[in-house]
Amino acid sequence: METAGVFTSLFCVVGFVVIVLVIFIANAVRIVPEYQRLVVFRLGRCVGTKGPGIVILIPVIDRAVKVDLREQIREVPQQTSITKDNAPISIDFLWYFKVLDPSQSVLQVSNFELSAAGIAATTLRAVIGGIPLDDVLSEREHINNMLRSRLDEVTERWGVKVTNVEIREIVPPRDVQEAMNRQMSAERIRRALVTESMGDQAAAVNRAEGTKQAAILTAEGERQSNILRAQGDKEAQALRAEGFATALEKIFAAAGKVDQKTMTLQYFETLKSIGMSPSTKYIFPMEFTSMLENFTKGK
Repeated sequence: METAGVFTSLFCVVGFVVIVLVIFIANAVRIVPEYQRLVVFRLGRCVGTKGPGIVILIPVIDRAVKVDLREQIREVPQQTSITKDNAPISIDFLWYFKVLDPSQSVLQVSNFELSAAGIAATTLRAVIGGIPLDDVLSEREHINNMLRSRLDEVTERWGVKVTNVEIREIVPPRDVQEAMNRQMSAERIRRALVTESMGDQAAAVNRAEGTKQAAILTAEGERQSNILRAQGDKEAQALRAEGFATALEKIFAAAGKVDQKTMTLQYFETLKSIGMSPSTKYIFPMEFTSMLENFTKGK
């Protein structure tokens, strides 16, 4: 019985030691991923940043705070802001941040995400309050840059970098929305009219260009036709002149072979035909007597 009690006590002691060792190892050994760091506090004093890999902590004495180094994204819910021209609008946006100094993100602020979200909301109201409504709706990128720069100025001392700010939705007042819808409708109608007028203009230009080209082609055809007719007339006149010249040469050659008597006989034949006419008057040329001499001399 005593032996059994001794073994039972020994077993309890061994079990207690094993449990203590397991708890010690569980609290002393930490495996830190590449994207995380441990900010270690020893007896309340920060001793630095540990990780990645295996980190040994002293149980009870050391306390570790995990810090994620990956870029994070948080949503700022809709905030009602008043623009410079006193128009109430609702805006929600996303902001992206990345922890650059894990120790400062733990030591300088208790909850930098909640603090940054509050600063983002107040900064948004301040930025929107200095911009008219039309600029808020049209210069979203400018507002994003202003929010990012102002948030980054605050979070920089916490070891946090604001990498980007994106406005997701802007909800203007109902009357402004109705005015915008009317403006969009008018703009679409204007574009349709402009497009239609440009089409009519292009069609008119094409028709005018076609008429112009047709007139040019017609004039060119007429010019070519006139040139061809002129060339034909020129060639015909040249041929007629050449024919007349040839005929005159032949007549001149034949006339050179005819003697004076033959010419006189031909003249008498002409007078004979004149005498057969019903006219009662006869006209004899002055050369008639000289022509008769050709016959009298021969006799």
